[in-house]
Amino acid sequence: MSRRPNPKLSDVARGASVSLSTASRALSAPELVRVETRERIREVAAMLGYVPHGAARALASRRSRTVGTVFPPVDNPIFAAGTQALGHELLLAGYTLLLGVHEYDPAAELNVTRTLLERGVDGLVLVGLDHDPGLFSLLKQAGVPYELVWSVDPGGFHPCVGVAHRIASVRATQHLLELGHREFAVIAGRTAHNDRSRERLAGVREALAARAIELRADRVVEAAFTLPKAREAFSTLLARAPGFSALVCGNDVLAIGALAECASRGIEVPGRLSIVGFDDIDMASGVTPALTTVRVPAAAMGRRAAARMLDRLAGREVVQIEELPADLIVRASSGPAPR
Repeated sequence: MSRRPNPKLSDVARGASVSLSTASRALSAPELVRVETRERIREVAAMLGYVPHGAARALASRRSRTVGTVFPPVDNPIFAAGTQALGHELLLAGYTLLLGVHEYDPAAELNVTRTLLERGVDGLVLVGLDHDPGLFSLLKQAGVPYELVWSVDPGGFHPCVGVAHRIASVRATQHLLELGHREFAVIAGRTAHNDRSRERLAGVREALAARAIELRADRVVEAAFTLPKAREAFSTLLARAPGFSALVCGNDVLAIGALAECASRGIEVPGRLSIVGFDDIDMASGVTPALTTVRVPAAAMGRRAAARMLDRLAGREVVQIEELPADLIVRASSGPAPR
C-alpha cells in the first residue's frame, strides 16, 4: 500500500478492511469506533496520504471538529500556558483549536468571534466577563456552546471555569498587613475591559478598608503588562507618592518589572519594600528575590475548559460555575515592614 494521487475515503476503507461508514466515523467521530479499528484506519489513511475534506465532512456531520478561542495577547505567559493546555486536551479528543486574539478591545473580540463562527466552529472559549453586549446574542443566535475562562460569574449567568480574583487579592494583601505593613501602593493592570484587573485592585482596597486603611489615589498606577511599563509605573509611584513599604502588583510581569527597577535604584527587597504579584508564572520563582504571588492554575484551567466543552458537545450536563483554587505562594520578596 502506498500513497496515490487524490486518495478517497473508499480507498481507506478498502485498505483497512472496514465499511465506508466505519472509516468515516473513525475519522470524524473517533470516540464511536473501537480503539484497534480506529488506529488501523488512521494508519491506512496516513499511508495513503488521505486528508478528509473539512467542509464536506462538516456538512455531512454538522460538526467541524474545531473549537474557537479568543484570548487577550497570548504573549502574556499566563495566557500562553492556558492556551497550550486547552489546545492539547482538545487535540487528544480529535478537535483542532482555532485561536483569535484581541488587545482588550470588545469590538475587536466581537469581530474575531463572528469570523470563527462563520468558519463553523463547534464551540467557543472566551476569557473573562467583559464583552461587547452583542457577543452573547451572537452566540445564542448561532446556537454554539461557549465557556468563559479565568473568571467566575457571580450572577451565575454564564458557564465558566476560573478563579475568584478579588478573594485571592484580599488574601495577598492580608499577608502584607500581617507582616506589619500599613503604607501601600499598587501597580494595577489596565482596568478598562478587564474584569480580572478590576477585581484584583478591588481586593486590595477591600482588605485595607477592613483595617481602616485608605489606599491613596496617588499610590495607584495602571500599566500595560510589560516589563518596561512596569518599571515606568514604579518610577511614577516613587516620584509622586514615596513612603510606601508594600507594593501589590496586578500580575507577575508588573511585579518583576518593579523588582528590576528596585535593583537598579538600590532599593532592598524585602528590607525596604515588600512586593507581591499575581499568577505565579514560571519566572516568579526564578527572579531574585523569588516573588511572593498568587498561583493561578492556568494549565489546569485550560484542561478543565476543554473537558467542559467536550462534555457540552457530547450532550452531557456540565455544572454552570467551576471555581479553581488560587493559593498564595509566599516567597522571599515579602517580609516584615521596616521599623
